Amino acid sequence: MNRSISENTFVLDKTNGVPIYRQLIQQIKYIILSGQAQPGDRLPTIRSLSVALKINPNTIAKAYNELEICGILATQVGSGTYIADKKPQADDSERLEKVHDTIKLFMQELRNLGVKKEEVCALIANYEEVV
Repeated sequence: MNRSISENTFVLDKTNGVPIYRQLIQQIKYIILSGQAQPGDRLPTIRSLSVALKINPNTIAKAYNELEICGILATQVGSGTYIADKKPQADDSERLEKVHDTIKLFMQELRNLGVKKEEVCALIANYEEVV
């Protein structure tokens, strides 16, 4: 069954130096590659995403258009923009960047909980045994 992807799926960081349209492209590719979105799933409209993220609609249109040119998205006039059948290629540099971002967030959360860097490996090892 085809689903609609929520505007809340997207989180932008206006301070990291990566252009907003690039962040959107990376996030759309990520949700497809991670299995969170399937072919036929509907993306938010440009207008609704623009309002939710408080960014210019042209920025979203630019991201959607670039992904459509690559065959990753398909736009049906009057109906919306959908995930196409073609999966994006996982670029090694993008993948590594996403891994680093995930580790950074993970380590920040652990620091906030008072966990020391030296304890992390043991915690992960114990977690793997529990799973």
